[in-house]
Amino acid sequence: MATSVSGKAFDMAVFRKMMAFAKPYQTRLIGTTLLIIVLAILGPIRPFLIDKMVQGPIRNGDGLGLMYWTIFIIALLVLESVIQFYQTYSANALGQNVILDIRTKLFKHLTGFRLRYFDKTPIGRLVTRAVSDIETISEVFSSGILIIFGDLLKLFIVVGFMFYMNWRFTLIILAPIPLLFIATRIFKKSIEVAFRKVRAEVARLNTFVQEHIQGMSIVQVFGREKEEEKRFKAINAEHRKAHIDSVWAYSIFFPVVEILSAISMALLVLWGLKAVSQEGQDSYELIGQVLAFTFYINMLYRPIRQLADRFNVLQMGMVGAERVLEVLATEAKLEGTDSRSDMALSGDIEFKDVWLAYTDEDYVLKGIDFKVEKGQNVAFVGSTGAGKTSIINLIGRFYEFQRGEILLDGVNIRAINPAHLRSHLAVVQQDLFLYSDTVARNITLGNPKISMEDVIKGAKAVGAHEFIMRLPKQYETPVAERGRLISVGQRQLIAFIRAYVHQPDILILDEATSSIDSESESMIQRAQELITEGRTSIVIAHRLSTIKRADAIYVMDKGKIVEQGRHEELLESGGKYKRLYELQFK
Repeated sequence: MATSVSGKAFDMAVFRKMMAFAKPYQTRLIGTTLLIIVLAILGPIRPFLIDKMVQGPIRNGDGLGLMYWTIFIIALLVLESVIQFYQTYSANALGQNVILDIRTKLFKHLTGFRLRYFDKTPIGRLVTRAVSDIETISEVFSSGILIIFGDLLKLFIVVGFMFYMNWRFTLIILAPIPLLFIATRIFKKSIEVAFRKVRAEVARLNTFVQEHIQGMSIVQVFGREKEEEKRFKAINAEHRKAHIDSVWAYSIFFPVVEILSAISMALLVLWGLKAVSQEGQDSYELIGQVLAFTFYINMLYRPIRQLADRFNVLQMGMVGAERVLEVLATEAKLEGTDSRSDMALSGDIEFKDVWLAYTDEDYVLKGIDFKVEKGQNVAFVGSTGAGKTSIINLIGRFYEFQRGEILLDGVNIRAINPAHLRSHLAVVQQDLFLYSDTVARNITLGNPKISMEDVIKGAKAVGAHEFIMRLPKQYETPVAERGRLISVGQRQLIAFIRAYVHQPDILILDEATSSIDSESESMIQRAQELITEGRTSIVIAHRLSTIKRADAIYVMDKGKIVEQGRHEELLESGGKYKRLYELQFK
């Protein structure tokens, strides 16, 4: 997955794609926009009314009129505050709804990817995309583009009122504005570079932290604490430097805005003093305009200063959106996701001259041919790297092969919907995964069709019921992340219960007994005989004693099937299987 992004503060193509996610909430979007427009109008009206109040009731000494004007201005301020509340709530609700849909779509998109994609993409980077990058998109709606639109509209309205009241003086006060445009342009370029670096360093930091927390046992076992700490300090320093670069741009831009605001205020004071010295100048008109223009200067520069923060939000949101959209646009799905999902699978499997390469032409399977009939129990053996696991990866369509054909019940596997195929399949792996959830949830995986009675029945069949009942909360005991609160053998037993209760038509055991003790192995062997009865079973065997009763054994070497037959036949042939058997049992 590419990691570069354009870094534009506003990318119309990205913005259009983001707005497509806001389409279901069009009513809220329009309502929020209208509230922003109303706020942009109400704010500049108040200084204008203050000017009229000075030149009206205050000049005429009309106490009752002054009270009415004051009440009206206060009521207008209260109305503005109420509208501000609803606008803020509506904009944030819009942002949260949008990112809910984006995150849901992203997760669904990721679950359809081939495993090869995850082999090549750091998990920390994907976590950044699914969490922090998407979070920045919500800010685009709540504090970004809509608020920027409101601020710019308010600036135009303020300038309009100023020109209407005194166009000559307005030109004098706006004299520093060209300098502000230049400063904003320089700030924009600096912050674009800084934020591209910030997002890249955040993803890098997330990846490093996640990998090393998951692999902390390796770090400690090999005494790599100091070395990994040095690497982390270096990455953390780059992360800090990226943020400091962005802070540096703000630390220059904000004072520049304040200086220009002070210059405009000074011009206001100078103009007022000059006007006082002129004969015939209406003092009430002067006071009213000075008060109004004092408010207008604050309304003019405050949004411009805040635009820097809005620009920050917009920049981060655009970068985050571009990265998320990049993942959504990635085509890493299997072929045939829209294929048949109604056919019944009985368990007949046939490989015809199948070739598989994970990278280019480096084939790990070369011309594989075999056939498994419904209800048969077959095993694959061979040294590490011979290609055993690759075969089961192809049966479950976790990877795509380049040449040959795989048939299930006589139908090309690519003509079967992968989700439908996997619903008839259960896999027990050597390196199994348990979620940070209860024992029961790890067995059912949230399948509502599997009852608690089914779970208990499966546990008793496997022989794991007793150890589960000894846990603090029995079947409701949390096993923590990756099941670290229970032993390896117990985790393996839970995996067998999981396979049992799902009642698959095809069962695959990938060296399922290689990492457990002899007592657990005996229980699993009994469970294996129970759950393989009447269904197609494929065993990747490490311990050859577990496959003596297999209907067929395939011996693999360097991606090819070099021997096949039953246990006794292979021993009598005196080939590679016999050497493996003798090596293991001697």
